[in-house]
Amino acid sequence: MAFEQWPPYIYHDAQARPMGLDFELAKSILKEARCALVVQGELPAARRQILFQQGELDLMLAASETPERRRYARFSAAYRHEMVGLFTTREKLARYRHLNSLAAIQKERVSLLAPRVGWYGETYARALPALERGGRFSTFGNFNQGIRMLDAERAELILGDSAALRYEARQQGVAIAALPLVILRAPVHLMLNAASTSAAELAQINAAIARLEKNGTLAAIRARYGER
Repeated sequence: MAFEQWPPYIYHDAQARPMGLDFELAKSILKEARCALVVQGELPAARRQILFQQGELDLMLAASETPERRRYARFSAAYRHEMVGLFTTREKLARYRHLNSLAAIQKERVSLLAPRVGWYGETYARALPALERGGRFSTFGNFNQGIRMLDAERAELILGDSAALRYEARQQGVAIAALPLVILRAPVHLMLNAASTSAAELAQINAAIARLEKNGTLAAIRARYGER
């Protein structure tokens, strides 16, 4: 797999060692499955996705299973859940708390930031073309950039993985608050390249996940990061 900076899920510690919730979970699962994990250098998200589709990478973490991806990938059993939410700066929460849908955001012409790549659920996918046409929509390449854009008032709201946005906001000292509207709560999986892995290897990995869920290993890792 190619490394990526996506704290608190995967990042380098002070000694430049990879760590984070997803990295620890994947490392435990693959060790239990007797698979070797080889971590290559860091790549931008879009480049990483292209190389995966071309068969140059075997594994991606925290993937959502979609019909399009099933054409070139196979998916493990779920090993945690992700939450995608909407946030604003804390002082603006009262102004936007009433927004209860992406359609309402578009109707009231509230500016929105969202990640440039990634799957954020059917609701967001259906709303995206209208949001883009509305002219009040901007994207960011990583969560560090996204929080900086929100703090600079490039938009009023930001959409993304809840834990990642909260982590980055704490790092930058930006006070953010979640709107009641949850965009997505869904399981995530290890995504294996269908060309470079086998169904037997997937079965090994799924059996490892089942064993580690049963003995509490995965739950203990998630708990250390404040996740269920």
